[in-house]
Amino acid sequence: MILVSSCLGGIECRYNGSHAASEKIRKLIEEKQAVMACPELLGGFSTPREPAEIIGGTGEDVLNGCAKIITSSGEDVTDLYMKGAAQTLAYAKKINASAVILKENSPSCGSNFIYNGSFSGKKIAGNGVTAALLKQAGYRVISENQLDDIL
Repeated sequence: MILVSSCLGGIECRYNGSHAASEKIRKLIEEKQAVMACPELLGGFSTPREPAEIIGGTGEDVLNGCAKIITSSGEDVTDLYMKGAAQTLAYAKKINASAVILKENSPSCGSNFIYNGSFSGKKIAGNGVTAALLKQAGYRVISENQLDDIL
């Protein structure tokens, strides 16, 4: 079973209330080859919500307590992101996920790139906190841009 970000399956759960649907991912879900989860909703966020970025590093740094996830107005939401990452890992274990496809650039789900923490639209190489936790646990984590690698 493949675990995918809910927004990639068409659920309007992104910070701005939108989705990032992928027809290939929707097909996987319809064919019962994939299931959806949104780490941010699992962490306790609602939709829409204020944008947030990792300040001071990457998802690995958040896991190590060396960086934080802060909203654009300055609120520290690290704990909610950590809770969502843990809940997503538990779900991946429950379904015995063979791979995980997460939404690129997110402070939670980015698996290659995340925003740099300046809220300027600039990106850096790195993982979001959920992607980092799943990778540390041994899961193959890719972005929607790498979908053809597993199909």
